[in-house]
Amino acid sequence: MKKFTAFFLACVLLFSAAACGKTSEPDKTPAPTRTAPTQDIQNQDVLTPAPSVPTPPEFPKKNPDSSVSVRFPLTVTDQAGRTVTIDQPPHRIASSYYISTSLLLSFGLKDKLVGIEAKANTRNIYRLAASQIIELPNMGTAKEFNTEACVAAKPEVVFLPMKLKKVADTLEELGIKAIVVNPENTELLIECISLVGNVTDSMDEAILLLETIDTFLSYTSDRVSTEASPRVYLAGNSDLLSTAGSRMYQDSLVTNAGGINVAAELSDTYWANVSYEQILAWNPEYIVLAADASYTIEDVLNNANLAACDAVKNKKVVKLPGDIEAWDSPVPGSFLGSIYLASVLHPDCISTEFYKDCVTGFYETFYGFTPANE
Repeated sequence: MKKFTAFFLACVLLFSAAACGKTSEPDKTPAPTRTAPTQDIQNQDVLTPAPSVPTPPEFPKKNPDSSVSVRFPLTVTDQAGRTVTIDQPPHRIASSYYISTSLLLSFGLKDKLVGIEAKANTRNIYRLAASQIIELPNMGTAKEFNTEACVAAKPEVVFLPMKLKKVADTLEELGIKAIVVNPENTELLIECISLVGNVTDSMDEAILLLETIDTFLSYTSDRVSTEASPRVYLAGNSDLLSTAGSRMYQDSLVTNAGGINVAAELSDTYWANVSYEQILAWNPEYIVLAADASYTIEDVLNNANLAACDAVKNKKVVKLPGDIEAWDSPVPGSFLGSIYLASVLHPDCISTEFYKDCVTGFYETFYGFTPANE
């Protein structure tokens, strides 16, 4: 199973047992002579130690004395292949993409935000982590960017999704630095985190985030690595017959949890429309609904077209948690979706308690609030 990334090798904790001294006189009885075991001794039960369970990792604490400096002027290549030079660390930042907005919040940059994407009031993560940003100027959507509002907000740097690549060029002509991000798979998410960390002079936070993701995904994947991998069908938001192929971030969400994405063979597209016949041919053992799915688990269980599917027959249909944010999209906390799925697919290896501890630790560390356990 592929690891998320490896900025560092996880430290191995060595436990040594110290012998306890005794205050009584030492036993002077001669040691018995070692002889070949008798039949009776050979038939005695031999106690074997229980297999050791690795100690779950703890969430790291931010080190106030750590400082990874970024030299400015800084020239970067964004995820659209554009070369951009940032003259100095930005103090006014705008984001028209919920993924970059969530990432900026995880870096502790809420006070530098001067504009964010439309429909910010629908994202619970903002209310929980930085409710004041919901009232910031609306930069528009990926379909209709609000250039006028962006210019009025006077950002020094704007983060945009790939769909707004042309807008990025327009903003550059207006004297506003624009960075396009495109975290569509695991590798691109790693690249995105590093890119945003560099541009905003937040590499300490970026490195801590990457190390955290790697540590907890590595622990999870190691725990399930010897288990059989169940077949999983991951259904999209708006339609049960929409699923993610191997090019999508959602594919790694399943594989990191110790499952097999039955749609991984669809490598020539992103979200793909499939038929009921195709799902039955794949015959997944689990069906997983996206966090923002417009349909319910009951809808799937009562769907006559899927009555012969193993996942439906065995009532193994679940929905990804989404009370904080949707982990089936490449937000910083998306690795929690893999840990949740691992607790569903391999409950003997990844406990619900461990999953909930991860949720609490992550949002306390990077967003400054304690979530209600999902």
